[in-house]
Amino acid sequence: MKHKVVVITGGTSGIGLALAHKFGAQGSRIFITGRNEAALATALSDLRAKGIAAEGMKADVSLEEDNRRMAQETIRHYGTIDVLINNAGISMRALFAEVDMEVIRKVMDINFFGVLYATKYCLPEIVKNKGSIVGMSSIAGYCGLPARAGYSASKFALNGFLDVLRTEYLKKGLHVLTACPGFTASGIRERALLKDGTPQGSSPREETKMMTAEECADHIYKATVKRKRNLILTTQGKLAVFLVKWWPSLSDKLVFNTMARETDAPAK
Repeated sequence: MKHKVVVITGGTSGIGLALAHKFGAQGSRIFITGRNEAALATALSDLRAKGIAAEGMKADVSLEEDNRRMAQETIRHYGTIDVLINNAGISMRALFAEVDMEVIRKVMDINFFGVLYATKYCLPEIVKNKGSIVGMSSIAGYCGLPARAGYSASKFALNGFLDVLRTEYLKKGLHVLTACPGFTASGIRERALLKDGTPQGSSPREETKMMTAEECADHIYKATVKRKRNLILTTQGKLAVFLVKWWPSLSDKLVFNTMARETDAPAK
């Protein structure tokens, strides 16, 4: 990845920032986006302090025009794009019967349409360079998680889109990676939306027992270098994907029981 130009959406915190540091440490030139201007400035300062070539811009991945400008700005700074990591994402936690439909729409706009927009405008350069497009999916894209209707739906849709992209460019040298981290201590649960759209504020799970964002970034970096098709992390994640394919009725029960053990679980 030395000298490669790597675009990372949602690169100001969590897995996105860890990926920026990982790729940057290997000599990649980094371009990150984020919605919080202060967090963006801090992230860029930290990257540059480590000698990493880093640029970025304030952008909302759910807005098509922001994604167009992101691609334009990256090319203006670096001349091309080699890798796009669609990392920006949001979760939610509420029973479908109770959730405001605007919450579902917001999650889909960020997690699904945000990937489409970013990919659309970065794609010509990446195809030209026979580079990589990475989609940050989830185990929730393989099995429906209770109280995560919008999140699971967005990740199922994302998996389908990545499969289509992979097959459409099968003979043109484009690498498409579907990455499913499993439970990772990334801050996504603190920012998850409740039924009325307000942020959850705290995680219902034990974050200290999860894989770190840095460990996750290391796995994704290696999978990108090796041009892997799929990356499913954690033993729990691999088991879930296996069971939903070969023993779905058991998978339903295990998924329900696992999520029901969360603090103040909506589904019990």
